[in-house]
Amino acid sequence: MWLGPEEVLLASALWVTERANPFFLLQRRRGHGKGGGLTGLLVGTLDVVLDSSARVAPYRILHQTQDSQIYWAVACGSSRKEITKHWEWLENNLLQTLSIFDNEDDITTFIKGKIHGIIAEENKNQQPLGEEDPGKFKEAELKMRKQFGMPEVEKLVNYYSCSYWKGRVPRQGWLYLTVNHLCFYSFLLGKEVTLIVQWVDVTQLEKNATLLFPECIKVSTRDSELYFSMFLNINETFKLMEQLANIAMRQLLDNEGFLEDKSLPKPSKPLKNISALKRDLDARAKNDWYRATFRLPKDERLDGHTDCTLWTPFNKMHITGQMFVSNNYICFASKAEEACHLIIPLREVAVVEKADSSSVLPRPLSISTKSKMTFLFANLKDRDFLVQRISDFLQRTPSKKSDGSGRKWKGSFSDTGCEEFPELSSSSPPAVSPTSTLNNQLVPSFCTGEVPTASQGLLKLFRRNSEELLGPKGAKEKMKEESWNIHFFEYGRGMCMYRTAKTRELVLKGIPENLRGELWLLFSGAWNEMVTLPGYYAELVEKSMGKYSLATEEIERDLHRSMPEHPAFQNELGIAALRRVLTAYAFRNPTIGYCQAMNIVTSVLLLYCSEEEAFWILVALCERMLPDYYNSRVVGALVDQGIFEELTRDYLPQLSEKMQELGVISTISLSWFLTLFLSVMPFESAVVIVDCFFYEGIKLILQVSLAVLDANMDKLLNCCDEGEAMTVLGRYLDNVVNRQSISPPIPHLHALLTSGDEPPLEIDIFELIKTSYEKFSNLRADDIEQMRFKQRLKVIQSLEDTAKRSVVRAISGDIGFSMEQLEELYVVFKAKHLTSCYWGSSRTAAAHRDQSLPYLEQYRIDLEQFRELFASLTLWSCGLHTPVLAGRMFRLLDENRDSLINFKEFVTGMSGMYHGDLTEKLKLLYKLHLPPALISEEAESALEATSYFTEDISTEEAATQEDRGGRNGDSKEKEEKGTSPQDYRYYLRMWAKEKYSKKETIKDLPKMNQEQFIELCKTLYNMFSEDPVEQELYHAIATVASLLLRIGEVGKKFSNRPMKKTDDCKANNTDAESEEESPTSEHSQNSAVEQQPQADPEDRASGDIQAGKTHQEKQTPGDGDGGEGSGSPIQLPSDDETKDDMSMSSYSMVSTGSLQCEDIADDTVLVGCEASSSAARYGSTIDTDWSISFEQILASMLTETALVNYFEKKVDIGLKIKEQKKVERQFSSSSDYDLSSSVSG
Repeated sequence: MWLGPEEVLLASALWVTERANPFFLLQRRRGHGKGGGLTGLLVGTLDVVLDSSARVAPYRILHQTQDSQIYWAVACGSSRKEITKHWEWLENNLLQTLSIFDNEDDITTFIKGKIHGIIAEENKNQQPLGEEDPGKFKEAELKMRKQFGMPEVEKLVNYYSCSYWKGRVPRQGWLYLTVNHLCFYSFLLGKEVTLIVQWVDVTQLEKNATLLFPECIKVSTRDSELYFSMFLNINETFKLMEQLANIAMRQLLDNEGFLEDKSLPKPSKPLKNISALKRDLDARAKNDWYRATFRLPKDERLDGHTDCTLWTPFNKMHITGQMFVSNNYICFASKAEEACHLIIPLREVAVVEKADSSSVLPRPLSISTKSKMTFLFANLKDRDFLVQRISDFLQRTPSKKSDGSGRKWKGSFSDTGCEEFPELSSSSPPAVSPTSTLNNQLVPSFCTGEVPTASQGLLKLFRRNSEELLGPKGAKEKMKEESWNIHFFEYGRGMCMYRTAKTRELVLKGIPENLRGELWLLFSGAWNEMVTLPGYYAELVEKSMGKYSLATEEIERDLHRSMPEHPAFQNELGIAALRRVLTAYAFRNPTIGYCQAMNIVTSVLLLYCSEEEAFWILVALCERMLPDYYNSRVVGALVDQGIFEELTRDYLPQLSEKMQELGVISTISLSWFLTLFLSVMPFESAVVIVDCFFYEGIKLILQVSLAVLDANMDKLLNCCDEGEAMTVLGRYLDNVVNRQSISPPIPHLHALLTSGDEPPLEIDIFELIKTSYEKFSNLRADDIEQMRFKQRLKVIQSLEDTAKRSVVRAISGDIGFSMEQLEELYVVFKAKHLTSCYWGSSRTAAAHRDQSLPYLEQYRIDLEQFRELFASLTLWSCGLHTPVLAGRMFRLLDENRDSLINFKEFVTGMSGMYHGDLTEKLKLLYKLHLPPALISEEAESALEATSYFTEDISTEEAATQEDRGGRNGDSKEKEEKGTSPQDYRYYLRMWAKEKYSKKETIKDLPKMNQEQFIELCKTLYNMFSEDPVEQELYHAIATVASLLLRIGEVGKKFSNRPMKKTDDCKANNTDAESEEESPTSEHSQNSAVEQQPQADPEDRASGDIQAGKTHQEKQTPGDGDGGEGSGSPIQLPSDDETKDDMSMSSYSMVSTGSLQCEDIADDTVLVGCEASSSAARYGSTIDTDWSISFEQILASMLTETALVNYFEKKVDIGLKIKEQKKVERQFSSSSDYDLSSSVSG
């Protein structure tokens, strides 16, 4: 590549000049290429340690002038061919011109200008590709691809200089972090180390410092631990590694591959050595933090942030912090954590203006909202630019009515619902309308035949007892409401409220029941989505009602188990509302669908919120606040359970060991976390925890869990088993009471655990929360996110291991491979699936992956992926014919005809080749040459490519046995595997069918016609071509094929019933003639088989009809011009001619002219006239009466020792798996210099 001319002072240092002329030198790097000796080794080491790009460009061209000592580098190349091309261009285009100049400075200036022009032209041509990576970075990416054999689609994110610790010796080199791999390369004094680890294989990633290693990063996989240290910026490297590992885990979890963000704004000035991908990942990390901190919708993207101060009217102060601006929001976070948070939706902004600067208030900016609140920011560095950005975003923001940030809300949010949803048409069914124009009334919708929807929380409709409202509890509730009203007056109400330590204090004291729905909606961030998507919920309900799926069936089953003790869910109104919300969510997010525990949480939401509000809070919970909690494998809850165990070790070390011994944490934490304590505590107490959770997030749940363990420490330490520990905790939680609740107590299901020996000690919920803050308040959200990442790696890899063990155990009984071999094969199979996800052009297999399916069905591969695996693992390598054989094997294994095969089907095929006796292997090979494995295109004759001919009885028998379940049952299977509630029944039926399937015998195999037989012979020929004893095998197969062709001929004579007597006579003659002609036919078969390699190998591999034509024309000149004569089905040729023609034809034509009526299966389709005429026209010598059975093939094969030895040869699949793993980047490979450098990945 051409380089912008750079000064070089010492041209000969570390370089050897290979060509020279008066103006240019072509140099090679010492140590590159052959020889080099010690100097070469030292230079090679220096290149790796000091200069990442030196090994990419071992050649360069320098410009020189006679009087100057300064040289200019103008080009570099990774190969001699590349650099020679540049050298020749310079000689041909510049040398003559340069000789004209008198002044050497002019020569240098001219050359510089010329080279810059060439580079500009090249860049101009590449501009449409959107390349924005710096040149140095592109060189490093090129080196990475060359060094590790990565394809073009594998993108480099960043590279770092560091040391890899091999034993106690550090190897200095370069660490390359790509989207899917971690790679390391080091070359030190002849010792080369190459490491490749897939991110999906990483089980642990941690940054630590030990006595042995300085501050280092430890990367663990299932097989090894790798240590890297001596980074220039270890924190940046570790953060990037975390992000890439996290992307890989997401891929394992929900099949989300990495998609580069094409809409990322380009930097105003080029960034040195920072790739577009690195910028993309940095932006993602900032966006994630921004959305989590301010609870914003998941598509919100941070545009920028700046330091500033905010005037807070409630305490008359300027608070320092940062302003964040995104597409739809302006947010502020104070530097002191709890001082102040502020969220201003742009839909609420009325005026943005620059106020006058003063010494007290430099560069101020005033933002006013439609609800008459004004926010004053100051000390903004680039105020003009900021105002311009906010103006741009405001112009794109659709104008909406005020969301009531400062209005006086009375009662529920739904009071003002009518002004919030102007887009809802009057024709939308009232049964699903989320709000009502009538305050605090039911929508009268009985006319629609639906149960009416409450326009507010169900609790208001089903309050059984109002006596409490008049007593001391009622007075306390009124005081709480008053405190909140004062707070709203001082700090604002709605989304633009100033959120301070005072807000948290009020939340911890308990939210009044009248305000609960409103504040849950605000603190969870659900209000933003509800306001920006009016009518969305009503639309979803309309679409989802009446649709059935596995999720809706589970929802129906759980509806009556959701808080059955509460009166709101003892009637159809509450049940119908719960059904609609859960079904709408399952319809919105089919990946999650429905998970147990969602019903409990949603039923509580419905008590305090309207249906639509409850729906949006559920969205916030499932998709943002409790990520991955409610998927089929409850990964998020398992991750937080791991954090809980880690925190127990840190805060309660003496209890941690005991809890591990009893195995209690895993049992208790799932129910605590999934239902936010709602299923284990009295309702009126648990709802206070939910209040705090919506304000604080998961941190609060972890704090309370630790406080519960701490309060029961002594009892738990004395427990003998898990049951006793569970009883202790169950009794404690049952007696957590809320003495301030104005609702009548609801009996709790766990109260049965309480023994009647002594009255239990009651624990006040507010005291428990206060204690949790006093003892465990130093938990920080950032630390929890860090711990979540660490635990997510562990949990997902643990689930993958469980899946692997389950699959292997499920199929180990039927397969000849050992458990270890099956596990190795599973790893290779899964790697092929994943590789297709991130390297494959099509994502068919990825798209078909469904987490709700059984483990066996989750990873599946398509035909292309199977071909690659088959080629590397097969025993029956057939050279160029291998892809054809792989295609047949795929069709044979793909029983349900969905063009994908699962691991069991894959292993069944592999086992057929590697295990079993000669009979089993031949049976598999035989089946590969019958439908459905052999398709008509492959067996087409050379006579007429465009004509389609029917198959004989053997074909139809095969179709009925192997295809009837697939072809005829396709529609049924599609129905059952669709959205109907029959999904699981389909799998149960499939498993039952597998369990009780009748063992197939050789008698069940259909007969093979002549076309299929010749295809089999061709496969065998190709299979033997790479064998050490190929000549013996060729001779053996020629003998066997010749014999079988004669047997088929004899069989044909006996099967022709209308001419029975004539056939009997002919049979005797044929026998005699066959014996006489035996050497001839054997010779002709031999010649057919042995002459075949002379044909083009492509023809041989693809089964091209042209090859058949060539052979027929070359080898049967006596047949004439293929006219109406001897080849016509009416004129039967002599046996001799028949044998010759058949043995020499690579392909054959099926004729339906002579099919027996009684042999035709019910579903055979005859194309008689077309077939006969074509056959007659082209002179086919083959008819469909010829057939051969598997027993005849087996008996013939057994007569040849070479064939018996070949098929009974035992081969270990282990070596082939290792080779395949290298191909799939499963573990690292090392160079020839140092074979011990190989490290498993």
